Amino acid sequence: MNVIRVRTSVLGLALLAGFSAPGTGAAAAGTALSPTVEEQRLDKEVPQEILEHSGFDTVAPEFGRALEGAHSYAQARRIVVREGTALWQRAVARAQGRGPAGGDLSRDDDRPLYWARLGMTREVRGWEPGFGISEGQRASLLSELEVTSRGQSSIRYPHEKGVKRILVTGFDPFTLDADIRISNPSGATALALDGTVIRTADGPARIETAMFPVRWADFADGSVERALRPYLPKVDLFTTVSQGRVGRFDVERTNGAWRGGYPDNDNVSKTETVPVADPASQPQWTSTTLPYKAVVAADTGRFPVYDHTEVTEIPAGGTDPVVRPDGPTAGSTARAGGGGNYLSNEIAYRATLLRDRLGLHDSLPGGHIHTPVLQFGAGNTDPATGTITDPEFVRNRVDIIAQVRAMVTVAMDASLAD
Repeated sequence: MNVIRVRTSVLGLALLAGFSAPGTGAAAAGTALSPTVEEQRLDKEVPQEILEHSGFDTVAPEFGRALEGAHSYAQARRIVVREGTALWQRAVARAQGRGPAGGDLSRDDDRPLYWARLGMTREVRGWEPGFGISEGQRASLLSELEVTSRGQSSIRYPHEKGVKRILVTGFDPFTLDADIRISNPSGATALALDGTVIRTADGPARIETAMFPVRWADFADGSVERALRPYLPKVDLFTTVSQGRVGRFDVERTNGAWRGGYPDNDNVSKTETVPVADPASQPQWTSTTLPYKAVVAADTGRFPVYDHTEVTEIPAGGTDPVVRPDGPTAGSTARAGGGGNYLSNEIAYRATLLRDRLGLHDSLPGGHIHTPVLQFGAGNTDPATGTITDPEFVRNRVDIIAQVRAMVTVAMDASLAD
């Protein structure tokens, strides 16, 4: 595809960040919220360039007009659910080559969904209907929009016998203040694989996917558990996926119960034990039940795949963190899982802890895969002067998607053979 040059586009006055926690106050006008840090980035040139070159630049304005036409909260809620679902479906269709591309941005790109969703949440946050809306109602609309536009409410498996069920999750782009052009290959994988069927040694397997934000607060609020709990008892395999290290895939062996404090997409930092329900029974570590040996041994694509066992712990009776290349020791306290101590480790920890608390540890293969870092091509590495895409960037993302699909297929085959 042709290289797209970043253009300047002016969107008006960017508002200062200020997030008001949803409450249950009486319905009244004048309860609008200022855009979040994450939403404020929409006013920069690159997001608008991405939206324009994918045709997603009309999503938020059209949604805003529909919302303005609502005559009641109930009607507004229906609009949010309808349009959030439509955004997810549109992004999946575009990624899978159905319907118009909407522009010359590569179809495998996950960024149009991310930036269009933020445009929609900003519309909800600033909406002031004449009939009045409470803080709690606005928070509920935002929650509905997040769930529907991330595919979390669209997981559907066929009822036919003999069709295996696989669940895969991805993430939004992150570290956007370092390079706002960033794409997340795990999110692109979720769009590319949603609703697709792979062929295993025991017949077809349907993949359903969902995406999650890069925000500490959403995870603390239980978003992962709410999304996954209805499906884990029904699937044959699951894997959470995120972007990890340069030039390699990692199947993470162990996940730790620790948040290391790196800022999220709202520039919020958290350094603490991963907050979960029933903390008294919370383990410091959880482990993968994916058939990692088979996945590592298989020829799944051009990137090497590793069985990653390293963790960081405070040994029993100790006070200082120690790196353990072969996993945690008995009685230790987690400071980093194989996937680190950011939200990729946390989703792996939460998903596998949920698996275990549902009594599925010995029957459900599940864990976490880290993809290679999605890199721009040589000569396009400076975010200040670079373009929003290039041929190598697209090739890297397409190859990562294909390799995740192959790894999931190998994992399903190996699980069936056990």
